[in-house]
Amino acid sequence: MIDEILSIVEKHTQWRGKECLNLIPSENVMCPVVRSLLASELGHRYTARDRFYMGTLFMDEIEDGGEKLAKEVFGAETADLRPLSGHIADMIFLASFTKSGDVLMCVSPEDGGYPGLWDDGLAGLLGLKTIPLPFSRENMKVDAETAHECGAIVGFDGSHVLGLIAGKHFQDPLREGANALFGSTHKSFFGPQGGIFLADKEHGETVKAKVYPRFVDNTHWNRTAALTLALAEMQRFGRDYAGQVVRNAKALAKALHDYGFPVKCSRLGFTESHQVIMDFGGYERGREVAEKLQKANIIVDCAVRLGTCEVTRRGMKKGEMDKIAELIKRTVLDEENSETVKKRSN
Repeated sequence: MIDEILSIVEKHTQWRGKECLNLIPSENVMCPVVRSLLASELGHRYTARDRFYMGTLFMDEIEDGGEKLAKEVFGAETADLRPLSGHIADMIFLASFTKSGDVLMCVSPEDGGYPGLWDDGLAGLLGLKTIPLPFSRENMKVDAETAHECGAIVGFDGSHVLGLIAGKHFQDPLREGANALFGSTHKSFFGPQGGIFLADKEHGETVKAKVYPRFVDNTHWNRTAALTLALAEMQRFGRDYAGQVVRNAKALAKALHDYGFPVKCSRLGFTESHQVIMDFGGYERGREVAEKLQKANIIVDCAVRLGTCEVTRRGMKKGEMDKIAELIKRTVLDEENSETVKKRSN
């Protein structure tokens, strides 16, 4: 069984890591040094905020350094690297500032919002009443300007765009009215899979006092070290990276649109993020397109959202975006043999 497991992992590494065009917008790749920290000695160790465990001297230094970097990168008054995922970060925010029966306003899943926040997810778990934020499908924007006027606490789940926020190529939630910014650290942000919580002083200190032991016991220190190093990488290279991600997304969207694909928001310049959305009229057709592309080693999700996070990390620019669009066109519109397209995509 040992050899079988190792063989399966090696096959996956060869296929997804070396043979595929990975365009899923919720994925990215770490640099080799950051990735190596996930296999470090830190992965064996344990700590707790009540200082029950000895031997945490260097883990404490890593956490302090990581929080300092996070505050600098995002311009936050407080930072917490302990959330184990973006979903857990969502839970921490909601559970810290709501009680059963309170109203939660957020983007509806029907408008592309995160289902994990709704009735079958965290809202149902915490007994919250969900109301969809006013959303323009034509302009792909929410209207939340009156939130503070009615005493609401505003949280921004930046999971998808966290790297663009850090790289100063997206809106700046903490400067535009959000009390907290939180989410995943492995999408447009090129860190390990996990979460992060950033906030103003008032709301951040409330959360930091509650994370242990309510939501996170041991914080997985190999992940914390990897995230800290990724934050340092983002501080140094993030602006250039985020800018190229957005330029690549715009170039890919335009090339696909010119081929006749149903790319959304053409009149608005297609996208201002890492993500290109094509509307094929429903999930069934979207899955059909995604499965067809997978046969050609082009990996997307079944909503046919295309992300430029990973291909940008691999050094691709406009010329490669034009080539990717051509390969998608040959696969989906021309229905060319997938093996032929696969050879051209390697």
